[in-house]
Amino acid sequence: MKIPSEPIGSIPRSPELVAAITNPSGNADLQKLYADAITDTLKHLEKTGSPVITDGEQTKSSFATYPLEGLTNLTAEGMRIDFEDGHSRQLPLLTSGPFRYGNYAVKYLTAAQKLTSLPVKQAVISASALSLIYPAAGIEGYSQAEFIADLINECEKDIRSCLEQGAYKVQMDFTEGRLSLKLDPSGGVLKHFIDLNNQVFDRFTKEEQQKLGVHVCPGGDHDSTHSADIDYAGLIPALFTLNVGSFYLQLASEPDRPKVLQIIKQHLKPSQKAFVGVIDVLNPVIESKEEVRDRVLEAAEFIPLNQLGTTDDCGFSPFCDDVSTTRETAFAKIKARIEGTALAEKELLA
Repeated sequence: MKIPSEPIGSIPRSPELVAAITNPSGNADLQKLYADAITDTLKHLEKTGSPVITDGEQTKSSFATYPLEGLTNLTAEGMRIDFEDGHSRQLPLLTSGPFRYGNYAVKYLTAAQKLTSLPVKQAVISASALSLIYPAAGIEGYSQAEFIADLINECEKDIRSCLEQGAYKVQMDFTEGRLSLKLDPSGGVLKHFIDLNNQVFDRFTKEEQQKLGVHVCPGGDHDSTHSADIDYAGLIPALFTLNVGSFYLQLASEPDRPKVLQIIKQHLKPSQKAFVGVIDVLNPVIESKEEVRDRVLEAAEFIPLNQLGTTDDCGFSPFCDDVSTTRETAFAKIKARIEGTALAEKELLA
């Protein structure tokens, strides 16, 4: 396709898998359920016609905390993220150093690559999100500066191992970017996050940076968001200073898409691609391919064709217990994205 189209990452898990994950004392064979879920997800993504696929994050505890699995130097009393519907998610806190990942994303990538011949992209969590696990009171004998140095090393390792394994692209999830402006409207926290993530990206060559991307959205969990009320105008100018080649931007659910597209147009650099969200993952109604086509045509009025791509607004189930969207709906929406992008491409290249 001339207009590339890529998924964000997560696909809803089956009810059987969710039950086994949330009730590990049951009799279900979790490893077999995991293996079956990856196989089934890849098979259905291939059927959508998607030229690039993911493992659907079927075996990740969540998009944000997979590196913390198995660590013993954590406590539960970390930062709480509140969603509009009243539910919340809470990060853990680090209790001692040094900080090392307990789990790396290359594990998921390798498992998926064995089961498909299509290109596989891999999502990783940002250094900025994980920086929030360091306690405000500090850790005796392990300074914040030492923690940040370790964090940057680990985040680089997480990305580099995926590139070395042949990932089509490595996408850093940066949902806390928009949230930061809710917590600190001055933009100071956002600037800190951008600087921290660029310390990771700057360890890669210009060629490698073209295989890296960043995803932003206002959160998407149980059909609710944490920062949809924050204007993109505060985020996008800083966002496009990140040293990567691709940006995956929630857009389908925005109330004023032309306004956002105009801001993107102003700040998108020649070496960067904007993958605009054309699927609203929080809306159970499945978009028609014609609706998707029209959203792509709208975006093409602002973004040069050679810098335009399409994606979904967010992952469909970024936390393992989120059952607000069915697998069938997710695959149908992805199929609509692929077919609608093709329709738009046909018109634009006619």
